[in-house]
Amino acid sequence: MADAGAGLHHVRRDPAGDDMIGAITGGLVIDGTGAEAAPATILIDGGRITGVLPAGAEVPPGLEVIDAGGNIVAPGFIDLHSHADFSAEASPEAITQLHQGVTTLVTGNCGWSPFPITDLEQLRAGTAFLAPENTWSWRDGGGFADALNGVGLAINLALQVGHSALRLAVLGGAERAPSEAELEQMQALLRKAAEQGAVGFSTGLIYAPGTFAGAPEVAALVATAAECGLLYSTHIRNEGARLLEALDEAIEAARAGGARLQVSHLKAMGPANHGKVHAALERLDQARAEGLDVACDVYPYTASSTTLTARLPTWTMEGGTAGLLARLCDPAERERVADAVREQAILDPGNDPGNVVIASLPPGRYEDCRGLSLAEIARRDGVDGAEAALRVLEHHEAAVSVVNHGMSEDDVVAVLRHPWTSVASDGWILRPTGSGHPHPRSFGTFPRVLGRYVRDQEVLTLREAIRRMTSLPASRLGLDDRGVVRPGAVADLVVLDPQRIADRSTYDDPWQLSVGVEHVLVAGEPVLRDAVPTGLRPGRVLRKVSASS
Repeated sequence: MADAGAGLHHVRRDPAGDDMIGAITGGLVIDGTGAEAAPATILIDGGRITGVLPAGAEVPPGLEVIDAGGNIVAPGFIDLHSHADFSAEASPEAITQLHQGVTTLVTGNCGWSPFPITDLEQLRAGTAFLAPENTWSWRDGGGFADALNGVGLAINLALQVGHSALRLAVLGGAERAPSEAELEQMQALLRKAAEQGAVGFSTGLIYAPGTFAGAPEVAALVATAAECGLLYSTHIRNEGARLLEALDEAIEAARAGGARLQVSHLKAMGPANHGKVHAALERLDQARAEGLDVACDVYPYTASSTTLTARLPTWTMEGGTAGLLARLCDPAERERVADAVREQAILDPGNDPGNVVIASLPPGRYEDCRGLSLAEIARRDGVDGAEAALRVLEHHEAAVSVVNHGMSEDDVVAVLRHPWTSVASDGWILRPTGSGHPHPRSFGTFPRVLGRYVRDQEVLTLREAIRRMTSLPASRLGLDDRGVVRPGAVADLVVLDPQRIADRSTYDDPWQLSVGVEHVLVAGEPVLRDAVPTGLRPGRVLRKVSASS
């Protein structure tokens, strides 16, 4: 069935009647709009909210009822920035998300999406993101959505198409501008993704091959995305010394193309750059005052997480990971790469190997170094930080992820306070396997905001924080029947204990689920009941309906 007014198509399986919740009673409802909490009874039928009644109203007999007494009832949380498209096929139960109250993940961020694919081996050579546990049975966004729907998802996904994926499909890992014909081919692939239901287009201009693109290429693709009605989300080209220039590039591309702009995980990396987020927020405010539709998101942590290759100079990644590994096998080229990494560290003192911690990597020489910093590895091997980084890369197929401690708590709070900031995780881990040493944001982003920044520090009110997790991200996507509690809206709902909700995942002990979320419904079906996953999978890929449909 079509989601009324949302421009998205949500195909659901016929659920067994016994699985459907008919009412939620006894709770305080925070409806997602920023309004005050109010006691109410919520009626649900056919996966949608059919009534929001005064507290104590009579519930029709025969309904399955959740008693939310003493708890908050809110719309399910919408995560605008996830990389779960690389993990959802293998982990459709989404356990880490259910315990946070998340009901929709927006994927395809930072320029990376698992489609389109013109040559799977080329994609394998071009990126460290290729998840080996996936079937890779698809070649485009439609096929990928079908594959996920075939597995059955506990929660919803909304897909973006990534610029780096487009580039790999057309140019491979080449460090050059596209020809006119190649640019047109990328635009055609982008239009096809939109026709198949993608909700956005993303860039990751700090990552190869996205970083090889000049401003004209990006602007042309952003204009195409705008023509297709897609959101433009971007990991801007620099988040350190040139943060403001990179933000200006994003704003200009959106202005020229008429696009809606979402600046991903706004932050300033490195001590020398702390405080720059205030000027960045002023730039966003100025753009909005000029009539541009711009906003940002943030995760509530002072460490980022990325690939180790992102610390390398751009030219080292021409040809993708295969090109890098070939350079590291050539003694002269290897020394050239090492010297460039050392020079880059001098230019950016915030790029301290002591702050870069190994999160995950495939089997190899340094697999016992998960949780150690590059500085610790360097001391163990008797080398400097640059050489340690290259050794880890070469012994692990350049498929190494890291946690990078480089942000300021004051900056995180400043961005979080801004009224056009959504809460988003930048995570991707959907089930707690205990493998590796990942960033805690996959496990605790939303409860951390509600516990640490709302209840404990009073940075935001509870109703405002919930707005940042529900109606605000929904509005960025044009989802006008999600992210709110009102009659007609899809019954994606969360029941949480505001006094108990908290993140438990830490940098030292990340594999801990959050607490305080009691119930989660997706389209009226309970996927978490009494803080225990039910095993139901009513979620689906939400497809934007094109204007021609």
